Amino acid sequence: MQELRVVGVRVELPGNQPILLLKETQGERYLPIWIGAVEAAAIAFEQQGVRPARPMTHDLLREVISALGGELEAVNITEMRDGIYIAELVLGDERVVSARPSDAVALAVRTGAPIFGADDLLDEVGIEIPDEQEDEVEKFREFLDQISPEDFGAGSGSGGGSGGPA
Repeated sequence: MQELRVVGVRVELPGNQPILLLKETQGERYLPIWIGAVEAAAIAFEQQGVRPARPMTHDLLREVISALGGELEAVNITEMRDGIYIAELVLGDERVVSARPSDAVALAVRTGAPIFGADDLLDEVGIEIPDEQEDEVEKFREFLDQISPEDFGAGSGSGGGSGGPA
């Protein structure tokens, strides 16, 4: 497993499909995951420090886990099965819960839990960006800093595949 960090969420044009972009902390590979608009907004809200008047679903889940005496220890993105990414919430004491990567990452950014990607998965679908393209990645980061969660609108996306919402 390789530790990943959230680079951000962007909208792929022309389809207006949100993409979660993760990058190895000790490597050069990126892991793009197409996600739903609601999950994209949840991740972007947290990254930008936006606090809605009422808790979002991922805020509620964080509070429920805590109220039950649990803690999110890690998120593992383990594989792609039939074009759908599979993730796990590691809650400790050998408690592992299957989750969509988008929901798992939205919860991880709220709790500070580390995110890991399986080596086999990164070997299969990870994208390595050469140094000369790092400027483009920096432009992408600047773009992410300038967008707001409202740019994603209110949708009902769900899923976790590479061709559909996660």
